[in-house]
Amino acid sequence: MKLFATGLLSLALSIVNFGHAQNAPQLDLPRTKITAGMYLIDAQVAATPDQRSTGLMLRQHMPPSEGMLFVFDRPGEQCFWMKNTLLPLTAAFLADDGTIVNLADMKPQTTDSHCSRQPVRFVLEMNQGWFDKKGIKAGARLGGIPLGAR
Repeated sequence: MKLFATGLLSLALSIVNFGHAQNAPQLDLPRTKITAGMYLIDAQVAATPDQRSTGLMLRQHMPPSEGMLFVFDRPGEQCFWMKNTLLPLTAAFLADDGTIVNLADMKPQTTDSHCSRQPVRFVLEMNQGWFDKKGIKAGARLGGIPLGAR
């Protein structure tokens, strides 16, 4: 019985360490299409705690119209940082109806906290400058936000 319990503990620790150790970028998440005016965004959907905590870490390149949509179970103050993230990004904090609450430019490999100005369930990360180049600001409404995504 002791050997069995030791084996289970070892397996549990391995699973925990595997879930938090990230050696490569996550590129195989489900995707959704989001519209921003006349622009189409191909967004990976990070809906689980592990997917959200990994986010865009270790990505060395992201196509111009690609991003990552973070989906949370319920609205709350969402805060992001850029440790182990190599790309400069902008986070769009989104209300349930897709309205951009606020935008935050984030520098790579920093631990500065960037937070939503009100409780939100969705955060869309894009290459830094994408929103500016398209003239998309806080108050704009994005379409295609998957309210049921989990």
